[in-house]
Amino acid sequence: MSSVRIECVAQEGYRVGESPVWDEKEGALLYVDITGRKVCRWSPVTRQAQAIPVDAPVSSVALRKSGDYVITLGTRFAALKWKEELVTTITQVDKDKANTRFNDGKVDPAGRYFAGTMAEEIRPAVLERHQGSLYTLFPDLSVVKHFDQVDISNGLDWSLDHRTFFYIDSLSYSVDAFDYDLQTGKIGNRRSIYKLEKEESIPDGMCIDTEGKLWVACYDGGRVIRLDPETGKRLQTVKLPVDKTTSCCFGGKDYSEMYVTSASDGMDKEWLSRQPQAGGIFKITGLEVKGVPPYPFAG
Repeated sequence: MSSVRIECVAQEGYRVGESPVWDEKEGALLYVDITGRKVCRWSPVTRQAQAIPVDAPVSSVALRKSGDYVITLGTRFAALKWKEELVTTITQVDKDKANTRFNDGKVDPAGRYFAGTMAEEIRPAVLERHQGSLYTLFPDLSVVKHFDQVDISNGLDWSLDHRTFFYIDSLSYSVDAFDYDLQTGKIGNRRSIYKLEKEESIPDGMCIDTEGKLWVACYDGGRVIRLDPETGKRLQTVKLPVDKTTSCCFGGKDYSEMYVTSASDGMDKEWLSRQPQAGGIFKITGLEVKGVPPYPFAG
């Protein structure tokens, strides 16, 4: 094992940093601050983060084939033009619910944008249960709802052979797998592949590496864990200097660096004084494994 190095690259104290995505064209890391209501882009060259403010909680960001980005904003799928700082609504979900918002989202290998909802939180991870759903925005801009009764729709990714969809509903404390049909985007045959241990706390964002292993950020667990979805075994734990690790992705020019987002919401002064990097963006090097480049939305 080479030595794993962890560095806080953006110490901005984001409230709920989430949804890191490497933008190869810009050579930069995209992510959001959900409750801070901004979409951010950090450059490893300038080591600075730019931010675009938006008018609602923004929970995920994804690349778009035609250029710029798509985001989940409140209960809307929306388009974001970066230079113009322009947000336009594509479509809205959960119209029958007053108090939900989107949470994590990611684009599948066919260019469809999967994203799920949850009830607005009373405080972090405290909310009305079973209010969320999982949706897909298709390239023709139509929306399909896969299922409801979700607590906190969270991490998602696809197996390297594109036959399995991995998904986390945080308060089930489980990483689940579904059979996945690349042609249609349909999912089925849900099963649990890993149950989190007590000290790992709440499963949050997730990504896959080129060996087909899953990396899961553990909210309140201060770590990312590497799982083998075939055996259900945990292979590796990487601890971070903050408790509220929220999500992870691979990036850098050869996708050998891991970026981890974190949150500071729900932490009192004493807790923050012990973890001054809470809400920061972390870069992990030396993992000796690479990630899969993100897929762009095809619509």
